[in-house]
Amino acid sequence: MSLIMLKDITIPEHFPIPPKVSEAELAADHQLFDRVKEALIAHQALLIAHYYTAPIVQRLAEETGGFIGDSLEMARVGKDSPLKTIVVAGVRFMGETAKILSPEKTVLMPDLHSECSLDLCCQTEDIIRVKAEYPKATVVAYANTSAEVKAHSDWIVTSSLAVELADYLKGRGEEILWLPDRHLGSYIANNAKTDVYCWPGRCVVHDSFDPSGIIKLKEQYPEAKVLVHPESPASVVALADCVGSTSQLLAFSKKDDAQTYIVATERGIFYKMQQACPEKTFIEAAIAPQGVSLDGAKCPWMSLNSLSKILECLEGKEPQKHEITVPEDIRVAALKPLNRMLAFSAALKAGSVPNDL
Repeated sequence: MSLIMLKDITIPEHFPIPPKVSEAELAADHQLFDRVKEALIAHQALLIAHYYTAPIVQRLAEETGGFIGDSLEMARVGKDSPLKTIVVAGVRFMGETAKILSPEKTVLMPDLHSECSLDLCCQTEDIIRVKAEYPKATVVAYANTSAEVKAHSDWIVTSSLAVELADYLKGRGEEILWLPDRHLGSYIANNAKTDVYCWPGRCVVHDSFDPSGIIKLKEQYPEAKVLVHPESPASVVALADCVGSTSQLLAFSKKDDAQTYIVATERGIFYKMQQACPEKTFIEAAIAPQGVSLDGAKCPWMSLNSLSKILECLEGKEPQKHEITVPEDIRVAALKPLNRMLAFSAALKAGSVPNDL
């Protein structure tokens, strides 16, 4: 296999990272819990929260019949829900994905400025140019991309399906043009043993994990197992006892017999890990001193999903400030690769993937 890193791609030198949420804002959110819970039920709105949101947001989803999961699971649940209003607590591409799959539904987000650094690394102009340079390559885009980027892609995939899809495409003799995460692209190339033309983007949290710091933690907790998300650098992945998506890491921690884990992914997952395994200890993996993240293993944009903003998107005077819209031509174009992802995932679970997806 070989990893061919693409050149002349527009990658931000600095990301527009929002300020850290204050202790006063966090305390105010706790005071609003019952009121926001009542508002979700009154508006017959489904709250879908990502594992990386704050524990109080995940608890709110649990207590209102909502859902907590990774981006693939969120896409499925939003599409299948009979409710006509969906509140997506996550980052903007997740809200856009929900709208692409359910155009007839009202999709709201607590804060439309909830970015994803991977999405910010992927500009449509670059994709059009690179596709022209590699016309035979199959464009596989990570779910962490905008609706417009998805519209220019052949496949969409999440980290839970990435290696399996690369194996599938390799079996069909297809070249892969992967975007936007360089570390996940490297992981795919190594594990599917296939050539990958790779975008040089990065996640500000996962890119910041420090292998030397993790080794020191391992010395301090020699019985601990290391759980790593594949958006992390190869030097961190090499230390892992388990590499996987958020849902896969959670599943591993449930079934595995270790009592202590060093976890190299966003710390929001600790809420469900600790809930599922209250007797186990979960330790945040070390972040490099020069890491981009402002607050350890915490996505600064996920922190924008507050209870006060959820209430505002349901009851505020300017709902357009919270509603996700996707132009119809882009939605239709993006729907095809998204549906292929969902069909591939279903076929993979069933144990038989047809050769003509």
